[in-house]
Amino acid sequence: MSNTGKTKIKHTLVAGLDEVGRGPLAGPVVAAAVILHPGRRIQGLADSKVLSESDRGALDLVIRERAIAFAIAEASVEEIDELNILHASMLAMRRACMALKPRPQRALIDGNRCPDLPLPCRAIVKGDQKIRSISAASIIAKVYRDRLMHNLHEKHPEYGFDRHKGYPTVAHRQALEAYGALPEHRRSFAPVRRALEAVFTLDPGKNKSGDRKRDGQKPEIATA
Repeated sequence: MSNTGKTKIKHTLVAGLDEVGRGPLAGPVVAAAVILHPGRRIQGLADSKVLSESDRGALDLVIRERAIAFAIAEASVEEIDELNILHASMLAMRRACMALKPRPQRALIDGNRCPDLPLPCRAIVKGDQKIRSISAASIIAKVYRDRLMHNLHEKHPEYGFDRHKGYPTVAHRQALEAYGALPEHRRSFAPVRRALEAVFTLDPGKNKSGDRKRDGQKPEIATA
């Protein structure tokens, strides 16, 4: 997905970047990049974690309408398992930033390190609480990923993805043990690995992946 404002902007284009979904046992890690318009003020921007779901949804619409540009990108479960969650998060942020049109002149990143970008960037600890463009990025990334989890819940309601969004709650771990792992589960994460090992121990003839059979396709990488 992508959005580009029609107004020509002469000031320095600064993108705020953030990611969501490092901690869950399932689903992609999602990053967003946002270039805010200095003349289109957005009230209520804050770290997505302190906002209600309804407030995030309302702000998501306003950000998409008023921003100069925004982009959303994923790193897949397979990439998380291959690269580790940190490097997959950096990859998702790079993808989001590189998808912006117009291209920013510099980037501000939530956290303590920057992804590999061909432009100046600065990492800011708790940046989603301090920098408006990073707050905006955290909001649209969170809304996007939550929708992915709601879609997954519709296919597999017994796992409760609509409630825990893939995070390792007691209910999620119990469902994982009871029903097995979906292709969307991250095999490099210990609770998933333990559940798969338990299934294989109980039934050595089972496919080593321990996958539960399911219908549907994995979401593709999206750019906003």
